[in-house]
Amino acid sequence: MSTETRGSGQHKTGLVVTKPGAKTVKVLVERLFPHPQYKRVIRRSKHFLCHDEADKCGIGDKVEIIETRPLSARKRWRVLRVLTKAENVVLPSEVVDASADTV
Repeated sequence: MSTETRGSGQHKTGLVVTKPGAKTVKVLVERLFPHPQYKRVIRRSKHFLCHDEADKCGIGDKVEIIETRPLSARKRWRVLRVLTKAENVVLPSEVVDASADTV
């Protein structure tokens, strides 16, 4: 059975923010919804630990994730596909190092 056709879990789209370990990525998913009373649009975000079998995701990539069986203590999602690859990603540690050189 192919991993593309297995299961019918929820699909979400998000941004890869970190790579905490091998074959694991942390994906930030944002959702917009109107406030029940005031009708103002509210933005909420949540992080998901996802399994990346091919280890092809990089920081800043936009990915589609799908719900799956528990893969570890906190991983319940896997990367279905990479929608867009990131270009010229500046990591927070590089920003700190660059500012330290100029001081």
